[in-house]
Amino acid sequence: MFKKEYIEPNAGFSQVVKVETKETITLYISGQIGTGSNLEEQSIATFKNLDELLKTCKASFQDVVKMNTYIVNFNPEIDLPIFRKVRRSFLGETDYPASTLVGVSVLGNPEWLIEIEAIAVISKL
Repeated sequence: MFKKEYIEPNAGFSQVVKVETKETITLYISGQIGTGSNLEEQSIATFKNLDELLKTCKASFQDVVKMNTYIVNFNPEIDLPIFRKVRRSFLGETDYPASTLVGVSVLGNPEWLIEIEAIAVISKL
């Protein structure tokens, strides 16, 4: 048996769905975006948004087990070093979560350059 909680629900989705069992809490975090004029600025803002949601749920990036990242018009030679630099500043140098990075042509708003969703697991034991 588990308990579900919807955190910051919006029209059609919740920012986080928290699923709690006797032993764990799993956080399913909806895709986050950030503002800024370029990929680096938006990446920093996006990771800050993820950090705030994690803190709201009494979690941290150390609890994240999976991240999916979507970058508009992804160019590996230019965009990957930018993304890795920003990610490293929030997650550190080691023990990264399982990750997927996908280049896309557009996100839900043409101004968005990056979107990141995450799954975190917190042990209650």
